[in-house]
Amino acid sequence: MARHMMRAAAVLVSAAIAAALTGCGDKKDAPAAAKAEPTPIGIVQLVEHDALDAANRGIVDGMAERGFKDGVNVKYDKQNAQADQSNLHNIAMRFVTNKDKLIFAIATPAAQSVASATKDIPIVATAVTNFEVAKLVKSNKQPGGNVTGVSDINPVADQLNLLLKLIPGAKTIGTIYNSSEINSAYQIELLREAAKKSGVEVVEATVSNVNDIQQAVASLKGKVQGLYLPTDNVIASAVPALTKVAVPAKLPIVAGEGGMVRAGCLASIAVDYYTLGKMTGHMGADILEGKKKPADMPIQIQSADKVLINMKTAKAIGITIPEAILKGAEKIE
Repeated sequence: MARHMMRAAAVLVSAAIAAALTGCGDKKDAPAAAKAEPTPIGIVQLVEHDALDAANRGIVDGMAERGFKDGVNVKYDKQNAQADQSNLHNIAMRFVTNKDKLIFAIATPAAQSVASATKDIPIVATAVTNFEVAKLVKSNKQPGGNVTGVSDINPVADQLNLLLKLIPGAKTIGTIYNSSEINSAYQIELLREAAKKSGVEVVEATVSNVNDIQQAVASLKGKVQGLYLPTDNVIASAVPALTKVAVPAKLPIVAGEGGMVRAGCLASIAVDYYTLGKMTGHMGADILEGKKKPADMPIQIQSADKVLINMKTAKAIGITIPEAILKGAEKIE
């Protein structure tokens, strides 16, 4: 009996040791805790052109500065609507279906589409002239919903003054814009007010798409001494076609943003769209970090005081830029 009990005890001890060794092996060989999936984030851009492309890069870089890096802890779903409204709708629904945690929208129509698709997902928009006018927020100071962002409002009155300094004595200027783009219409309203104060007449030509551009410029030839162009996405996408007609006609053009000057317009006092994008990215980071909510984040504005001059265009239209303007300006050769 004693021998039998000793044998049973030995078996129990052996089993215990084996169990202990197996447990140690489990701890040693157990896989590490599953890595957290990157946070899904949507980025929708209305159309490709220099300004919006720069804003897109700025968003990603601004987020990275705050530690949110693509493929590491966030995963971007970047979409370009190619200026197509049905594409915008489909992209917006894609972001909602994918349950993205944050949406960045670049340009007013893009922001309006995603804002219509969701009232829950935070939206941070950029390249929107006036969020309140675009009915994206209750007010620019207190958005009150799930949308906030950074305005690209440009100093229209200062830009008109720049144009008048470049063509002293001018009495009539022209403008071309897409009347269906709400932010363009808002800028033209500001232009009319500024022109009235300066005693200048404004002749307007509207377009629906890039195919209308050259005809619009041709309709203004001989009637105006210069052109003002707002930050209009149709116009910005077609500056080479526009300047192809305006430069031979010796028409100075002051544009709403710098990319249009680099593409051939004469001058601008412009905001920097890459900086706008970075500001937008930082706002998105604040939301992801739980520091703020869109409803309580006032619309941000970048001050614009930098003059850009396209020296090649100035030479082509035979205009001499006053030294007072050239001093401190960014000269594009």
